[in-house]
Amino acid sequence: MKVSRYLSFWIVLLLTVALVAAAAAGKIAWWWAVAPALLSALGIWDMNQRSHAILRNYPLMGHFRFLFEMIRPEMRQYFFESDNDGAPFTRKERSLVYQRAKGEVDSRPFGTELDVKMRGYEWVGHSLSPTIIASHDFRVTVGAERAQPYSMSVFNVSAMSFGALSANAIRALNRGAKKGGFAHDTGEGSISPYHREFGGDLLWQIASGYFGCRNGDGSFNEEKFVAQATSPQVKMITVKLSQGAKPGHGGVLPAAKITPEISATRGVPMGVDCISPATHSSFSNPIGLLEFIQKLRTLSGDKPVGFKLCVGHPWEFFGIVKAMLQTGILPDFIVVDGSEGGTGAAPLEFVDHVGMPLQEGLLLVHNALVGAGLRDRIKIGASGKVITAFDLARTLAIGADWCNSARGFMFSLGCIQSQSCHTDRCPTGVATQDIGRQKALVVPDKAERVYRFHESTLHALQELVQAAGLPHASALRAHHIVRRTSDHEVKLMSDLLSYLQPGDLLNQNYRYPVFAKYWPISRAESFHPAEPILAQPIQAAA
Repeated sequence: MKVSRYLSFWIVLLLTVALVAAAAAGKIAWWWAVAPALLSALGIWDMNQRSHAILRNYPLMGHFRFLFEMIRPEMRQYFFESDNDGAPFTRKERSLVYQRAKGEVDSRPFGTELDVKMRGYEWVGHSLSPTIIASHDFRVTVGAERAQPYSMSVFNVSAMSFGALSANAIRALNRGAKKGGFAHDTGEGSISPYHREFGGDLLWQIASGYFGCRNGDGSFNEEKFVAQATSPQVKMITVKLSQGAKPGHGGVLPAAKITPEISATRGVPMGVDCISPATHSSFSNPIGLLEFIQKLRTLSGDKPVGFKLCVGHPWEFFGIVKAMLQTGILPDFIVVDGSEGGTGAAPLEFVDHVGMPLQEGLLLVHNALVGAGLRDRIKIGASGKVITAFDLARTLAIGADWCNSARGFMFSLGCIQSQSCHTDRCPTGVATQDIGRQKALVVPDKAERVYRFHESTLHALQELVQAAGLPHASALRAHHIVRRTSDHEVKLMSDLLSYLQPGDLLNQNYRYPVFAKYWPISRAESFHPAEPILAQPIQAAA
């Protein structure tokens, strides 16, 4: 037994004995011995407990290890991070959102802190003949063929459910969206009273749990859907197939976390775990998906209806496109969620290693629609770490028509990236159902910050578009973005990314391996390929 491991314990124990003896002799008050005695008792418990080897080997001192581990994120964030450190968002990115949300100066002095010689560094090519654009209120019309088309901002609140976010967070987001004239996605948790309170435009998301429009067994209920979807506040309906945080993974909201409000909003019983299945029960193949979309469009009074996904197997999305060609049923929009998405808590393996990142997923969806001759009839939204005007410009240039942001708008509410969303102990009242913690989020103040963040970001986008010499944000293309590929070479993004031409897939002009390999075997009748995907044999080392 090494004395050093137990030194702190022996010191405390001897101090306790000495103080007890002094108190017994009447030299000091007994309360002097209370704290050392309690620490001695803790040390004895440490040496005999069986859960933590560190505490058995280092009684008392071992607790410092757990303390330091607990406060490590805060210590790193407040004392050791540089402006360009931090994940998933750097201090500089978070600070930019805070400054814009508060209406503070967001300019930076003394030049960039980024390494412009670093591989992957990107910038917007500017023009010697900048334009002047009258307004930064860039908008895109979705569902132009519908009876109730929607003119939406190019920057909107991404999907975050009531239940994941607090009531006050939902109120502030919707009030800010109302003032700024942009859309607020409900997430799959359905439409709560807090979404309706201020009348901001809603994008209602319907996932596999059919929350807000479900029967007792979890299946889709038409009457409940109609009651919600025909509300004038609901502008579009999204069928969620998967999300960037955990594509292909269902979810469970434990019974203990289901409040009466969540129960009423989602249409689920109290005292029972709320299950979000990994798959939909209303359809099982691409044709079924499109028929379900058409059904929702009819039931909603011909509002724009589309679907959201994080792209996985390419042949599955190609099968959906083939189903569009076969049935003539087109979604009004598709939202591509990159695997960078992160407001939904998920297993680490899913967070880090499942799903296509936004650039690859967006490019595949855009190309498939172009190649099938459908791109001009279907709008594309995109989400995944989009918080700055450059993020917007870059994503629009790749192929999106608009962008959504979740964590950006959480920052505007006061989120400090404590990454405690799943614990119900959010320190700023954003992602918690704790009533006391929620009260810290003052709705009028935070709603104004939501509005200002959106307003300032679009103003910055306007300045980027003007600098590029373009008439509108929709004119951004991949050749307007430049990327460094090595310390001595740069290339236009259009030369780095692969783009199809209109009708290529219809003419079997596949151009690139992903289309040549997977388009021919994709099927409108099934998400499964027409033939097995055979892996290439592994070559033995010479």
